[in-house]
Amino acid sequence: QVQLVESGGGLVQPGGSLRLSCTASGIVFSRYVMAWYRQVPGKQREWVAQILAPTVTDYADSVKGRFTISRDNAKNTVYLQMNSLKFEDTAVYYCKATIYPTEYWGQGTQVTVPS
Repeated sequence: QVQLVESGGGLVQPGGSLRLSCTASGIVFSRYVMAWYRQVPGKQREWVAQILAPTVTDYADSVKGRFTISRDNAKNTVYLQMNSLKFEDTAVYYCKATIYPTEYWGQGTQVTVPS
């Protein structure tokens, strides 16, 4: 049974930082492209960042320079370090594991940055 479990969300003041974690089980983690998405109620889920290998990463323009994605294959975990947080970053954050065409999603973790 495949599980992706996110953690680390919460309430943080503008300009603050949070680190999200997503730990996977039931998959050969190192083979998967890992990504973070986020979703605000009433809007489509938005891609945030992805990591293939430790040095192969990509980011949405809205978070570039503020967020850093990383992975620890020994711990089956992907991280999202979020700095300089803004109100617009408020969302439920989801991690996704992909080996095309198969994909798995976590249940999400809420990040709230008050205005």
